[in-house]
Amino acid sequence: MIRPPKLIATSVVRGSEKGQSHGGVYIVDFESLKVDQKVDWNDGSIDFTGRGWDRGLRGIEFYDNQVWIAASDELFCYSPDFELIGSYRNEYLKHCHEISRRDHLLFITSTGYDSLLVFNLKTSAFIWGLYLSKNGDNWIGQRFDPLDKNGPPFANNYHINMVHVARTGVYFSGLHSRALLRLRPNMGISRVCSLPEGIHNAMPCLNGIVFNDTKSDVVRLQRENGKSIVFSIPSYNDDDLVFNGVDSSQIARQAFGRGLCLVNDNLIAAGSSPSTISLYDLNAKERVAMVNLTMDIRNAIHGLEVWPFD
Repeated sequence: MIRPPKLIATSVVRGSEKGQSHGGVYIVDFESLKVDQKVDWNDGSIDFTGRGWDRGLRGIEFYDNQVWIAASDELFCYSPDFELIGSYRNEYLKHCHEISRRDHLLFITSTGYDSLLVFNLKTSAFIWGLYLSKNGDNWIGQRFDPLDKNGPPFANNYHINMVHVARTGVYFSGLHSRALLRLRPNMGISRVCSLPEGIHNAMPCLNGIVFNDTKSDVVRLQRENGKSIVFSIPSYNDDDLVFNGVDSSQIARQAFGRGLCLVNDNLIAAGSSPSTISLYDLNAKERVAMVNLTMDIRNAIHGLEVWPFD
């Protein structure tokens, strides 16, 4: 029997006030069903102009016995026991969602600038960026220097919220991209496949594409042969939810799917709100385990990865 995984998760809390927690970092052990909070994010400098923008912690990666975690506009480096080693900012890093590593290069979504940023983990420096735009049906990638003041405009046209680096290329997508895109070696952009509006975490998986179909409240694995596997995101009785109805805009709602990682060739983990992590078996086509961190409707999973330490 395969041992149940241990995962690391980050969360965002919408609608929290100054002095309150805006999310955190958790280690979730599916064997013991134990949840251990490692970081409580209550930074007083967070922008409070919107409910979700600068709240909480986001993407997660690992390099050379280090844990890298992104906030909205800052990149943090921790030891495996979550001692803060360093933090890094850049003018063009804004509203980051996800990060992904290939060798010593960390690819970062800068959602506010419709861009990808690349951070060199060996030199601890932002080394280049790619601004994304469209000309008709054609996607255009324009490389820029993240240290230059003449970079791209603040726009957020496509809400780029996912980057996934694999041997076959750099894949990325957004809430409004309606496509999974791939960065070619010549900095050109190719369209891999179409995607629904309003999705998160799209990435290649088992001769297909897996993603949180957030608007439809499902996790979807779309095969190349046109067939798909669909998992319903868990929901709870309204009476069991905390702060239900606090957000008149309905941004903070239950069954909001975000956060996704591949555990192995048959198992995926997906996040949702109120902060819940589910394990889905692709062969059995069913949810096989679930851990709930809180019933606070404002608290949503954001980043999700397999924990590689201990």
